[in-house]
Amino acid sequence: MKDLKSEVKKSEYNLERATFGAGCFWGVEETFRNLDGVESTAVGYMGGITENPTYEQVCQGNTRHVEVVEILYDPKQISYKELLNVFWDNHDPTTLNRQGPDMGEQYRSVIFYQNPQQKKDAEESREEQQSSGRFSRKIVTAIESAKTFYMAEDYHQQYLKKRGLKSCRFF
Repeated sequence: MKDLKSEVKKSEYNLERATFGAGCFWGVEETFRNLDGVESTAVGYMGGITENPTYEQVCQGNTRHVEVVEILYDPKQISYKELLNVFWDNHDPTTLNRQGPDMGEQYRSVIFYQNPQQKKDAEESREEQQSSGRFSRKIVTAIESAKTFYMAEDYHQQYLKKRGLKSCRFF
């Protein structure tokens, strides 16, 4: 099973970490989990003010946390720029605090960078997407420094896979 709870040691395999918020984390996790080069994924919360938040607290909208997927990947097999392309392709980065029927700050579009190179790549990627003409509205995706990742409850991990579903896309 590919998830962050496995015994994968980052330093042992020279894995890197990427964290994205792109709406409900169930579908986002499923999309990234299946990519070659992605060693593990986990869904959780990041960017807010509440320590160890629960799903119920995040859904109430006062923790300021975002539903995110945290990815451990092998940069020799898949690049951060390729992960960014998957991020852009799998949600609407022009809607503020909303993806499909899901509304609230916890569903905002955000890239949490782990290091200066990721920040640079994310900013360049966002600019490329905006200037490409692909999106008719302004991209509202935030690019922020990664904060503490709080793993979501077990029942959220690989939620779609556990239910035999491939996606929960709404757009």
